Amino acid sequence: MVQTLLKRAATLFAVVALITFAAPELSAQQVNPTESAVQEEQLMRALQSGEAVSGRITIPDARAGDLIKPDNKGWADTHGGTVKTVNVAAIIGMLVLLIGFYMYRGRIRIDSGPSGRTIQRFNAVERFAHWLLAATFIILALTGLNLLIGRAIILPIVGESAFGTLSGWGKIAHNYLAWPFMAALVVVFIAWVLQNIPDKTDIEWIKKGGGLFKKGIHPPAKKFNAGQKVIFWSVIIGGAALSFTGVMLLFPEIAGTSAQWQFYQVIHAIVAGIMTAVIIAHIYIGSVGMEGAFDAMGSGQVDVNWAKEHHSLWVDEKLAREGRAAPSSGGGAPQPAE
Repeated sequence: MVQTLLKRAATLFAVVALITFAAPELSAQQVNPTESAVQEEQLMRALQSGEAVSGRITIPDARAGDLIKPDNKGWADTHGGTVKTVNVAAIIGMLVLLIGFYMYRGRIRIDSGPSGRTIQRFNAVERFAHWLLAATFIILALTGLNLLIGRAIILPIVGESAFGTLSGWGKIAHNYLAWPFMAALVVVFIAWVLQNIPDKTDIEWIKKGGGLFKKGIHPPAKKFNAGQKVIFWSVIIGGAALSFTGVMLLFPEIAGTSAQWQFYQVIHAIVAGIMTAVIIAHIYIGSVGMEGAFDAMGSGQVDVNWAKEHHSLWVDEKLAREGRAAPSSGGGAPQPAE
């Protein structure tokens, strides 16, 4: 009887001792913080095999958990290669072309000289919409180019701190000025679409190169000639493309998949580069390239001789509606037509 009790006591003691010494190991296994963590070896295997690496998230958008996606490398190469090349080539190419044109033609003057008389070309609403569209586009173009080539050009000049601040404010400006740009685009479209529909007079204007390449050549044109119509439709179509893709970039949750968002980003950047080149040409002609052209969007009043040389059909139509004859060329005291 005593031996039996001693055996049972020894067995119980052994069990208790086993549990006591094994408990820390069992406890450590239960709270091991690395049990479900990604090991370096696993991560390297995933990257080498082209697998996506994702983390755990608590928000509804499952795509936010993507840490590394192999498909993004292709997009990054396109964005940093093809897109950048297209933008730089379009802008520098246009600048070189305009410099060459200026050296060949110089400033396009009013052949008959300023008359001293003016006629209203654009009203206050048209000019406001134009300048709002122009100002917002210039800021959007500069801030967009900064994101594309700023690291290579601006960063070495201003330093990391200033570049970071500049880029941060530039991103804010880009996001918020997109909305007045779109509003101005709609106003400009409504105001001028009917006068920018191509017609047979544009064929003659194109045949004569708009009179841009040879002095004394002035093909007839309505309020907008063929060249201006090209600018108009480039701005409207390009601006619409920028607006749509820009909204997709601002709100990626409605853009669809990551591949679709990347597609919109590439299209947005390429269209912006081409449109910037077109606007540079427009700015050149409207400023140093042609005498009297800036007045159309400055005061809204243009010299009568300028209007007759570049938009003769429009002058005739306008004065006919007002019951007046077209004024003759030449000097004289300033006498506004309107």
